[in-house]
Amino acid sequence: MAVSLAIGLRSAFMVLGCVTAATVIYTVATDGSPFRKELLTPWMVATLIDFYIIILAIAAWIVYKESNWIRSLIWIVLLICFGSVTACGYIVMQFLKLSPQESLQDPIYFVLLKNTKKDGTESKSIISVVVARVIFSLLGCVMLGTLIYTIATDGSPFRRELLTPWMIATLVDFYVNIIALSVWVVYKESNYKTAALWIVLFICFGSVSVCAYIVVQFFHLASQDPVYLVLFSSSSRAVNGREGGWLIA
Repeated sequence: MAVSLAIGLRSAFMVLGCVTAATVIYTVATDGSPFRKELLTPWMVATLIDFYIIILAIAAWIVYKESNWIRSLIWIVLLICFGSVTACGYIVMQFLKLSPQESLQDPIYFVLLKNTKKDGTESKSIISVVVARVIFSLLGCVMLGTLIYTIATDGSPFRRELLTPWMIATLVDFYVNIIALSVWVVYKESNYKTAALWIVLFICFGSVSVCAYIVVQFFHLASQDPVYLVLFSSSSRAVNGREGGWLIA
């Protein structure tokens, strides 16, 4: 079952990455460059802010995951430039690196896990749980403020004229990243109804809900815990590590 999950997710993210890449290529071919001032309507700006807050959450995982800062920086630059194409490519690479035993045991856990932790070494957190709570709370508030301001000054986002080719391409890119985060939520949550509720909130409210979810998860940790523990479900932590010291078998 776990092996099938690993293969299924790897294939799914390959397809999603290809869909986003094809969408971008098609939009460039039919609508020209995205670097045009007239494209920056109020709702496009709000969508881009939403998009890059999601990118920041994924980038934080990549920084934790990679032991080499140069490699982390390269991936983050690619993530900023190519969005979910890079995210999907990175996720697929992590699935391809799994050993047969890891794929059989708990593939999502080992994809999330820092590469150097597999040898039993413990990773040091760069920031504390309290600081992480504050950062994601502020990001959520920034996005909420942006949404309220844009609605007040530019009206409803549900207008046909807003659906320009590049807005559609941006939304495709955005929601592929939402799918990636939704997989994490399903892995984290033991109750599928709770997971489904959060995913619906992600779809409707984007990074506001994503930041809220992350902050809630940080409040499940003690202030002295390593910040990276937020990535893992309680069941994975119980099976694959020892609570407290978090030593990887």
